[in-house]
Amino acid sequence: MRGRVLVIGGSDSSGGAGIQADVKTLTAFGVYAATAITSLTAQNSQGVQATIPVPPSFVRLEIALALAEPGADVVKTGMLVNAATVAAVCDALQAGANPPRYVVVDPVLRASAGGVLLDAEGLEALKQRLLPMAYLITPNVPEAEELSGMRVDSLAAMHRAAEALLSLGIPAVLVKGGHLPGPTVVDVLATAEGTERFQEPRLIKQRTHGTGCTLASAVAAGLAQGLDLFAAVARARRYVRDAIAYAPDFGVEAGLLNHAVWRSDNDEAGPPSLLKAARE
Repeated sequence: MRGRVLVIGGSDSSGGAGIQADVKTLTAFGVYAATAITSLTAQNSQGVQATIPVPPSFVRLEIALALAEPGADVVKTGMLVNAATVAAVCDALQAGANPPRYVVVDPVLRASAGGVLLDAEGLEALKQRLLPMAYLITPNVPEAEELSGMRVDSLAAMHRAAEALLSLGIPAVLVKGGHLPGPTVVDVLATAEGTERFQEPRLIKQRTHGTGCTLASAVAAGLAQGLDLFAAVARARRYVRDAIAYAPDFGVEAGLLNHAVWRSDNDEAGPPSLLKAARE
């Protein structure tokens, strides 16, 4: 294994998103995954039915112990529930004796199938405390709208929202365009050096439950393994695309991904030989 990532977020009983998706993704890349669970959720691809928040003091202890041993090169955050949990996460990261090199924030506000996962006070705490600690944030279009206060309904608007978020002092912003209509999915990566576009034809398969968690964790894996940001994002996007394309026929609505599509013993830049053969 190469690299260590501490993932902080909610548990998904369906196994498709949240902590379960994070751990599967990191393991696929040969990265050691530690966890701090912020909430238990009862959900599947059809929606979130119930949540039980973990006490913030316990979340803080989870993080403190994970940073002490095994340690983390990168921390990736997901569902943070409320302002008290956001504060606990930030306090733990600031107090840790072994701080991570990077913090990747997936600003999880709502479940794709419905359900609020971060309340209004939590959103303000996220903006005020956690975003200034982030190296990279990975909002989708609705999240970029809430964070920037701007309407995001086009590629040009994605660029403007990314630049607005950069102005908050965040080094890098990846705005994901999957929610916008059209035959092509475009993601925009913005840094102080400029912007890069990643685009692919939209897949017909609607196997998208947990794609946001999966992408952010895949990027965190790349950073933990020493890839630069562009390479980490490019590799993560290929992984998610293959996880959708070769997903099992599980799930009724958004469907579940195939997190085992990428094996850690294969070339970092390409999918497994089995998939190469299938494509040929």
